[in-house]
Parts: sequence; structure tokens; C-alpha cells
Amino acid sequence: MDKRLPIAHAAKDFDGNWRPPHDLADHLNEVGVLAAEFARTFGSEWAQLAGRWHDLGKYRQRFQNYIRLASGFEADAHIKGESGKAPHSTAGALLACDRFGPAGRVLAYVIAGHHAGLSDWFGGLDARLEAAASRDELNEALAESPPAELLDPCNFEPDLQAIPGGKNGFALWVRMLFSALVDADFLDTERYMDPERFAQRNQWPTLQELAPLFDTHIRVLAAHVQPTPVNTLRADILAQCRAKATLAPGLFSLTVPTGGGKTLSGMAFALEHARTHGKRRVIHVIPYTSIIEQTADIFRAIFGEAIIEHHSNAESEPGRENSASRLACENWDAPIVVTTNVQFFESLFAARTSRCRKLHNLVDSVVILDEAQLLPPEFLQPILDVLNLLTRYYGVSVVLSTATQPALSTCEYFDARQNLRGLDNVREIIDDPDALYTALERVEVRLPADWHTPTDWPTLAAELDDHDSVLAIVNTRKDARALWEKMPQGTLHLSALMCGAHRSQVISDIKTRLKNSVPTRVISTQLVEAGVDVDFPVVYRAVAGLDSIAQAAGRCNREGRLAEKGEVVVFIPPKPAPRGLLLTGENACRTVLHGVTEQPLTRARFAAYFDRLYFGCQLDKEGICKLLEVEGSTLAVNFRSAADKFRLIADEDSVPIVVCYRGADGQDDSIDKWLATLRKSGPERWLMRKLQRYTVNLRRNEALPLLNQGDIEEIMPGLYVQVSDLLYDAKLGLLSNGQLSNAGLFVV
Repeated sequence: MDKRLPIAHAAKDFDGNWRPPHDLADHLNEVGVLAAEFARTFGSEWAQLAGRWHDLGKYRQRFQNYIRLASGFEADAHIKGESGKAPHSTAGALLACDRFGPAGRVLAYVIAGHHAGLSDWFGGLDARLEAAASRDELNEALAESPPAELLDPCNFEPDLQAIPGGKNGFALWVRMLFSALVDADFLDTERYMDPERFAQRNQWPTLQELAPLFDTHIRVLAAHVQPTPVNTLRADILAQCRAKATLAPGLFSLTVPTGGGKTLSGMAFALEHARTHGKRRVIHVIPYTSIIEQTADIFRAIFGEAIIEHHSNAESEPGRENSASRLACENWDAPIVVTTNVQFFESLFAARTSRCRKLHNLVDSVVILDEAQLLPPEFLQPILDVLNLLTRYYGVSVVLSTATQPALSTCEYFDARQNLRGLDNVREIIDDPDALYTALERVEVRLPADWHTPTDWPTLAAELDDHDSVLAIVNTRKDARALWEKMPQGTLHLSALMCGAHRSQVISDIKTRLKNSVPTRVISTQLVEAGVDVDFPVVYRAVAGLDSIAQAAGRCNREGRLAEKGEVVVFIPPKPAPRGLLLTGENACRTVLHGVTEQPLTRARFAAYFDRLYFGCQLDKEGICKLLEVEGSTLAVNFRSAADKFRLIADEDSVPIVVCYRGADGQDDSIDKWLATLRKSGPERWLMRKLQRYTVNLRRNEALPLLNQGDIEEIMPGLYVQVSDLLYDAKLGLLSNGQLSNAGLFVV
């Protein structure tokens, strides 16, 4: 190949010799073809043109000189009188606006953002396109006479009337097109720059090929479980899920009490639904990172390496990922994905290339939202809007899986004055959820006789001491410690002041003790309610949201083995919950349960509770819906601003502290070795993932005194490590002079 032909990339082989450079015209054509394939159901012509024009600016001589010099491909390349990088992503965006007028701004968003991410229109992309330098970039590129077939739109006529979802769906549609372009560009570039890495991208098995593995697992499971009433009901739930899977794609609810086997039943529905309707993948979305690994392990035991888990801890354990699964996390090109609410929803509202890249692979998928009641109320409206769009226009089926179904399915639950929009036509998978709740009723719930008189910690501790095995769940870290200190020796403690590795060890210990009928008393924050499958005869729960009380009840007589029903006691703690969502939930619960003397955990009361909860919340607190509204004449959307504000976890005031937890016996020195590596080699990706399992988050005003008195040090900007051996307790976790100044603000 002639060195002076326009090139997109240049790279050497492993032997140090230059490969033939990546021809620019070939790259643009290949990206166009691939992007069109990714967008085949929602805008292939748009995506193909975006692919062809995305690197048009690379034709300019300045860029060709730059890439040859920067790569070393031509040592004598020069840019006379100029230095620095040569921008190239604006030329194609400007050409689209020139060719298609306002409609071309769709392509402009996508093309101009394929490196830096989607921009806001006003104060962002509009100013960039108006800049003289952008016009120069386009003119210089066209002066190099790119192939005519690249510039030819091939009779493409942009039709804004055909946008999926019209005006309301515009922002999501642009992000979908953006995803198709970005993934196509990454893949074609990787194919040239790193062919070995590209070859590692698996040809994954289809869901249809995986279904027999699931069927075999269920048969083996059925042959080995005891024929208890609970297991019989679980089998019936699974059968109903399979039967309802033939229903038309769309929105579904799976309302099953805790301990009813939702994880496997939901997967049974998803696989059969995919087989019937040609869905490509199953995406299982879980609220907390702390429970995602156990769910992924359940599926990995069935499907082997055909699943990926995409979350912050995915690389922290050896063997949790291989090269293929690591690559598939980039674009979710796998048949089964297990991920978190944060990763799933923040990607749907993202502007960055790395987050948006996967979006086109949501098309024609089955999404299971596990513990759907934990969808964050302050972002509920934009979340409901995007779920409606995905199910109506992108072939997605969504399953809201929960024991406490939130009131999302119709507008009647919402305050009409706020004009809030619910989900459309949600179909329940279970034939008779009320009958199922009655059949799976394994506990008696004892409500406070007096909702206004709190129980002090010594009195409560004495009451708990009357039980050989009991779980008490409180609302804050501070409360957990205060109650634990009043309990007899041997009582176990669980809170997020303990690092993830520590919590996992304690939970494993609890399960072993309960299995062997060893007396076990546990004081915990609400983290035990999220997917921690323990089974106590008695559970105490500080008053909280009704959904939290139901989750606590799911840790009592879970397997139905007690001769009588388990006992769940709701008590009033010495101090109310901290202000915010926790207190709003507590107040809604008090309102709904006031005067109730019968069983409080019914579907009707859950609906009433969520009605009250949502009434007391701002369901679009950050104004995401307004930011993503398209302005009719300019097609202006605030993509970047919306992405910046859509943060399910506000971590600006949170300080990560790596603690020196050395295992149950204090002899595991892994953390010491990793910290030594961090000091020597810096923050390598694999190492930071491992350290996440040994990290505790504190508010900044709590961490600062520890820093000032030398108990922690800032080992790198924004990351702190434990220095004082007295700072971390083997039972309680992170300490601060015996008392955290503001621990009540942390609720887990």
C-alpha cells in the first residue's frame, strides 16, 4: 500500500515491523456496514451514514501528517508551523448539517461525539459547529477528494417523523444510534490495531442453545430437594413462569413472596420467552453490588462461561472473568448479562462512549429487574419513561420481579397534579398472587402496640437475649453498633462499616451456624435484606418502609421448616430514621399501618404504601425528563447535562478507605501484599478491583479527623488507606475514636 494513501490507523506487528496501514476509506465503509447492522431495527440508514462520515476529518492533510508522525509510521512527517493533535470528528458532523439541514443535527450529535461523548446542543455542539476551525476542518478534508461513494448519501432522506417514540423518544433514539456507531468504530479499529484481542471476542452460544442446560439443572434440582410445601410452591411458580412466557413481548410483573424462588423462575420465563419470540439475550439487573456475585454464581453453575457479570467487583476475585467475558463487558455481546441498577440505568442515560457503547445490544432482549421496589424514587419518572420506550419500540421485554410490587403499572397511583406517567400494560405472570401470598405465609408480624413510644437499646437487647437465634435489623450503622454493644458476648454484627470481604465472611459464618443449629444472634443494618438468604426463627425490624419490613420477614422461617409460623417483631427505635428517603418510607409505612391489627404484608397494602411513598417524593428530582426534551425547531437536547445529573449513587461526599482486614483468623496477608503493590506500581486496573472488596466508604467530614490524626493516609489522590492497626475491629469494622461523628447518615 502507498504510504501516502489516507490512513485511519497505523500499528506494528509483535516483531516490530509495520503492518500495512489501516486504509481510511476501508475503515469508514466497514464502520458504516457494522453500524447499520447494529441499528437494523431502529435506523440502519442513519447509522450507516454516521459510520461513513464519522472520521471524514482524517482526510485532511494535517491529520495525515499528525498520525504518521505520532505513530512513528513516517519519521520525517511534519506539520509545518503547527503542533499538537489534529481534530477530526467535526468535519462529518458539519457535512451532515450542510447536506440535510436541521435533520442533519441527528448525525452531528452522533459523529461529533464519537470520541468525547454526546454534547448538549446549546453551549456545546452548536458553538462547536459554528466555529471557523470546524469549517476549516471540513473544507480541508473535502479538498483531499475523499472517494465519491463515501460522500454520497445514497438517496438517504432523513425522516424525523419515523423516529421510534417521536418527540418523546428522540433522546433515547439518538443514544441508540450513537451506541451503534461507537461500538462499530471500536470493533473495526480493534480488528486492525489488536487482531489477537479482536479474535478473543467469543462466538457466544445462543439462548436457544443454553436452554437445555437450564432444563437439566431444574430436573436435577427437583430430584434432590425435599418435597416440602415451600418447594412444591416454588415448582408451581416456575411452571407458571414457563406457561406465561408465550405471551406477547412487553412489560411483565413477577410478584412472588421472598423465598419463592424468583431467581430461577425469572430465568425460566426469560429463556422460554426468548425461544418463543426470538430474543437475543437475558439481562438480569440487581440493585446492589453486594448480592450480584451470588446471583452470577447461580447462573454460572448452570450455564458455565456463557454469562458475564458487569459491575465494579467483577475482577476482584480470581476466576470471576476471562478474556472473553472482560471484552463482552464493553458492549454486552453475550447471551446472559448480570449487572447492577447503577450500570444498567446510568448507561441508558449516559453521554460517554464507554457507557453508551452497549445500548444497541439491549434491543430484542429480556430484562429482569430484580427487587424492582428498589428503583430509586428520585429518578423514577425518567426510568419509567425509558422502560416504556424500550418495550414499545426496541423489542425489549421487561420483568419487574419483587415480593413487594411497587405501584408502577398505572397512573392511578400517582398524584395527578404532578402529571406523572406510569408503565403501560404490565401483565402479572402469577395467576393469583394473593393466593400465593397466603400459601407462602410463613410468619406472624407483630406491630407496635404504641407507634409513638420507642424501645431503648437495653430493653430491646434483653428481649433479644431471650431467643437462642434471632436477627435484629436497624436503620443505621450507628444504631447497629449501639444495640450490639448492649448484647451478650458472641453476638455477630453486620454493617457497611465492614468491608465487603469481611461481610462475606460473617454471612458465611451465620449460614453455617444456622445450618448446624448453633445459637446465633445477629445485629445488622438493612444490607442483610438484599439477597442474603439466611433463615432465622425470629426477626426484629426497626420501623422502616413497608418493603423493608417485608424483606426482613423474608429472612424469617424462609424454608417453612418451623412447626409454627416464624415471628417478625416491628419495634420503634430510640431515634427516628435519618432524614431523606429512609424517613419518607418510615412515615409512609406508619400512615398505611396505623390501626392495622391483621396481617400487614398484603399486596393491597404494598400498593397503598408505594402510593403514599411516591406522593411524598420528587420522582424526577434532577429534572432529567426536561433536560432530555427535544426542542422542535433546533433538535436541541441536553445530553451531557442529563448524564451528569443521572447518578443513582451520589458519591461526591464519600471517601473510600482501604482497610486492613486479614480474614477471620487475622492471618490472611493478601491485603498487605496488594497495598505494597499499589505503593510500588500505582493504581493498576486489576489491583484497584481487588482493593474494592477491602474498602469502606465514609463521609468526608468523618474521614478528615482520621487523616489529621494519622489513622489513615492519602496513598493517591482520592484514595485513603488504613495506617493505625486500631482503626479496624474484627467484629465491628471501621472505628473512629470509638464513635463515628455522623454515622446515622449512613444507612447500610
